[in-house]
Amino acid sequence: MALSIGIVGLPNVGKSTLFNALTSNEALAANYPFATIEPNVGVVPVPDGRLEKLAAIDGAARIIPATVEFVDIAGLVAGASKGEGLGNQFLANIRETDAICQVVRYFSDPDVVHVDGKVNPSSDVETINTELILADLATVEKALPRLEKDAKRDKALALKLETARKLAEHLGEGHRARTLELSDEQRASIRDLHLLTMKPVLYVANVDEDQVTADLAEIDGCKPVPISAKVESDLAELDPEDAALFLEELGLEESGLARLAREAYALLGLQSYFTSGVQETRAWTIPIGAKAPQAAGVIHTDFERGFIKAETASYEDYVAYDGEAGCRAAGKLRQEGKEYVVKDGDVMHFKFNV
Repeated sequence: MALSIGIVGLPNVGKSTLFNALTSNEALAANYPFATIEPNVGVVPVPDGRLEKLAAIDGAARIIPATVEFVDIAGLVAGASKGEGLGNQFLANIRETDAICQVVRYFSDPDVVHVDGKVNPSSDVETINTELILADLATVEKALPRLEKDAKRDKALALKLETARKLAEHLGEGHRARTLELSDEQRASIRDLHLLTMKPVLYVANVDEDQVTADLAEIDGCKPVPISAKVESDLAELDPEDAALFLEELGLEESGLARLAREAYALLGLQSYFTSGVQETRAWTIPIGAKAPQAAGVIHTDFERGFIKAETASYEDYVAYDGEAGCRAAGKLRQEGKEYVVKDGDVMHFKFNV
């Protein structure tokens, strides 16, 4: 399951610069609003040092990491929910993503204009969130008359209508849809509305180079991830050894991409398990709490339908006992059935009926 993250924010906060660095892409990064009109899309590997160790043990011919798709969406402005700054088009692009990464300007650079004339992270976040809430309110209010009419003929729509009414009131009070307490059934009933504020949000503080290790105060109730788009841009041009030295000089253990991917995984409740052999070592993305058949289904639906068992070793055991044979000899290779809950880092081999 590929993870898709929409990068949003006000114009000139460094979204496209960050996108270019993360994806080694060449999206236009210019010092004026709406330099990005069509969304730029880049699929990048999720950094995971465990893959190289597994591949070395098994002599794998290739390594296939998990991937994350970044979508660079043009800058939103006040009034976007009403179409200001091509707002409707931009908001539509956000609806297709799994999560929203809101880039907030913290860096100081008099040569890069701020759309509101001053750097104010809290104000910027409030502007973006207000537009997303207003866009969702418009979506729900547009759907309500049709739902009220259809619910009279189809009693099964009563739950959806009730939930939509609750959402309209909640959004009208200036709250995000995600903060409304709903049952799983209620959430499922309004899923086809594709509400923007139902998506989880990750805040990235685009900081100056000397702030990359700063412990920033919460914003909108969340700890922002400090990343310098300029530093990431410089890192993207270096070979791995020089990049590692540069990170060490900055007091960082990993790149912004690695931190962003890890935070996004945590935000969406995701984890990785591995398959490894002579042909390839590969990371697979699954939800935390997924059982063995569901994990097998990520590889192929036939694996899930015909699941028999999974031969499983923890990553730590696989490395400590030098692979599958060593784990088997040490009694560390387990036979797991349909109810086994997969753990992050499990190395798995599935048995299934065709």
